[in-house]
Amino acid sequence: MTIRTTRTTVSFTNPFILQGLEGIQPAGEYVVVTDDEQIDGLSRIAYRRVATLFQTPAMSASQLLIQSFSISPTELDAALMKDRHQTVVRH
Repeated sequence: MTIRTTRTTVSFTNPFILQGLEGIQPAGEYVVVTDDEQIDGLSRIAYRRVATLFQTPAMSASQLLIQSFSISPTELDAALMKDRHQTVVRH
C-alpha cells in the first residue's frame, strides 16, 4: 500500500483544548501531519485517512524537541472553528 504524508501548519489565536493532549494548549502555530493510504483496485486514485498527528513542543528544557499526539481530524476542525469564532466575537 502507498502512504501519502502531508504536513500542514494550523494557527490558534486563543488557548485551546484537544482530546489526547494534556491540559490547555497555548495559542500559536502547530504542525499537523496526516497519513493517507491509497485504496487499491479502484478505477481512479483514492485515499483514506489512516492517521492525524498533532505536534507540540516537548515538555523539556530544549525547544528543539517535539511530541506527536494522535488526534481526531474532526475534533481539530471543531477546535479551529471555535477559535475563529472566539476571535471574531472579541473584535
